[in-house]
Amino acid sequence: MKSWYTIRARTSGTEVLIYDEIGAYGVTAKGFLAELGALPEDVAIDLRLNSPGGSVFDAVAIYNALKRHAGDITVWIDGIAASAASYIAMAGDIIVMPENAFLMIHDPSGLVMGTAEDMRSTAEALDKVKGSLIQGYAAKSGKTDEEIAALMAAETWLDAKDAQDLGFIDRIAEPVKLAASFDVARFRNAPPEVVEAASEADEPAGPEPQSEGVADANTQPDPEQSVADAPSQDAGDVTMVDATAVRAEAIAHARAVIDLCRLAGQPQMAGRFLEEDVGLDEVRNRLLAAKAEATPDITAAHAQPGRAAATQSWGDVIARTFKTKG
Repeated sequence: MKSWYTIRARTSGTEVLIYDEIGAYGVTAKGFLAELGALPEDVAIDLRLNSPGGSVFDAVAIYNALKRHAGDITVWIDGIAASAASYIAMAGDIIVMPENAFLMIHDPSGLVMGTAEDMRSTAEALDKVKGSLIQGYAAKSGKTDEEIAALMAAETWLDAKDAQDLGFIDRIAEPVKLAASFDVARFRNAPPEVVEAASEADEPAGPEPQSEGVADANTQPDPEQSVADAPSQDAGDVTMVDATAVRAEAIAHARAVIDLCRLAGQPQMAGRFLEEDVGLDEVRNRLLAAKAEATPDITAAHAQPGRAAATQSWGDVIARTFKTKG
């Protein structure tokens, strides 16, 4: 399973790259936090972001961990820092954006199936999450809670100048080729430049994280210390194609798993299947087994005179009904 982050040790500090959806495909922030916690307390960190967002709970955990880090943190927004990724960016002591990069903030959202009480509980949770996000954005920008809340409600996209004017970033860098091959269809106000870049699906604007050949999680040595082992340009091109193919395959698999679980009336099982990286055949088998276990028996609501009728399953009742009407 391809990770959405990479942590690389360097002679001058550590480089952390988040170049995908945060918490994607069932991978949580637990591994990220473990690796971050293993770094020296005072090491300087360059955090490079090119992400459409993702799990807000993972983002809050990452933000808090970065804020606890004693070393200086410089955030570089290499293309897009949208949604949850923009909140992580606020953990930087210095935040730098190229002229044509984008930062987006909006209200947190979620999906729930269940009773009215379930939905009320989810709404309350989202309100609490929004309150936490507002505090992070306000702490960096100096804006009031009310001003931040209004920007979030409007799904506000900011280029570098707008972001600097509002206090969200500290410096503007030279423009880069905007290349963010992400699905931005779920955002209602995505700028044309972002939509166009996403449809072109080019390489990321900044350095691409390379996870191949890493023996232990995602931590990588300083490339300058292993020049002899560096791949050729042709090999790098092949790696990029492979990474794109892996990401597309993972997205397709995740969608198929979610669709199967919804059709089976078991949407809550999708997360478990994705975490275990279960194949589609196994997903179908386990959903059928779960349905069989949950099939109710039909019995009389009240005691009836005479001989008791045999207990019947829903399937038997439906089958006999169709036969009777057939």
